[in-house]
Amino acid sequence: MRVARERLAARTMGFTESVIREMTRLNAVHGGINLAQGFPNFPAPAQVKEAAKRAIDADINQYAITWGAKSLRDALSRTYADLYGMRVDPETMLTVTCGSTEATLLAIVDPGDEVVVLEPFYENYGPDAAICGATPIFVPLRPPDFTFDPDELRRAFSSRTKAIIVNSPNNPTGRVFTREELEAIASLCRDHDVIAVTDEIYEHIKYSGVHIPIATLDGMAERTVTISGASKSFSVTGWRVGWIVAPPELTAGIRKVHDFVTVGAPAPLQEAVAAALALGRPYYQELAVEYRARRDLLVRALAAAGFAPNTPDGAYYVLCDIRPFGFQDDTVFAHWLVSEVGVAGVPGSSFFSRKELGQHLIRFTFCKTRDVLDEAGKRLRETKALAARRSR
Repeated sequence: MRVARERLAARTMGFTESVIREMTRLNAVHGGINLAQGFPNFPAPAQVKEAAKRAIDADINQYAITWGAKSLRDALSRTYADLYGMRVDPETMLTVTCGSTEATLLAIVDPGDEVVVLEPFYENYGPDAAICGATPIFVPLRPPDFTFDPDELRRAFSSRTKAIIVNSPNNPTGRVFTREELEAIASLCRDHDVIAVTDEIYEHIKYSGVHIPIATLDGMAERTVTISGASKSFSVTGWRVGWIVAPPELTAGIRKVHDFVTVGAPAPLQEAVAAALALGRPYYQELAVEYRARRDLLVRALAAAGFAPNTPDGAYYVLCDIRPFGFQDDTVFAHWLVSEVGVAGVPGSSFFSRKELGQHLIRFTFCKTRDVLDEAGKRLRETKALAARRSR
């Protein structure tokens, strides 16, 4: 008799679909205000959109070079030199990708390797490690400041550690790591010959502290994979244009995986991002000012509504404690909030390795216009009364 086999690969069994995207779909069902998924509801800069139109009209509509159009790689090389003093060879150290979460770990991690992950973490990191057959080793960022214990981090490193994922400014906590914290991570990477994979997608959205690429620290350029992209800085999350900076040896492997996974990023949009990078420091400074105002508006509204929000140093998310409303389960609360209050957030447990670590939290985003944030604040002020009515 023929034995039935499992039709799905085992690597798909260890994780669920994106909770963030699930909340966006649920928000659409209830017609709520989407403070769950981190995409702006306001337009990208006009000059960036015009650059995309010009590229399309100029018939730059066929494949670009697999690892990125030369115009964009050259622009990125200039940008990293100007902002951080980094020497990035556009021919051997840059890969333009489809978004910023594409294929890095597949190029550097083997089954049986361990990957250190600071938690709470962006929900992709766990599945990324699982797809590679690696084991994630979690180290907590402890509230209220979301700092890690250097001794705990040291104990997480072993002879099997291949990489550590560092996300600063951090999603979901908004933490911007200090030079001292980055030096501690760098020291362990050097001692254990470990690769630092740094997610720096929010590098220009910060309100306090200084963004320091870990690749700029002593001995780290040759062991760091720096990931960023256009999505957040230029409000073009749907364009899916990201990039990876790495030493030539690692770039060679990353380009191979990128080629066979996605082939290449959209050619006309690469030209537009090259133009966007020319906006430079003044644009980034104004971006941070505008986001600080949105942050302060939402944090005040959440506090007035009875939530217990943190005030992020960077990125565009706020974590809140939901226990004042009598809920013990974040998923139940998030589903209730969007259906009864009309505001969508993300259950905090989706950012942790174990549900119980985050089931008292919810994450909101403030990458929305002031009118939307004002309306969300009005709705959220009804949360306490509606929750009390529910518990009767």
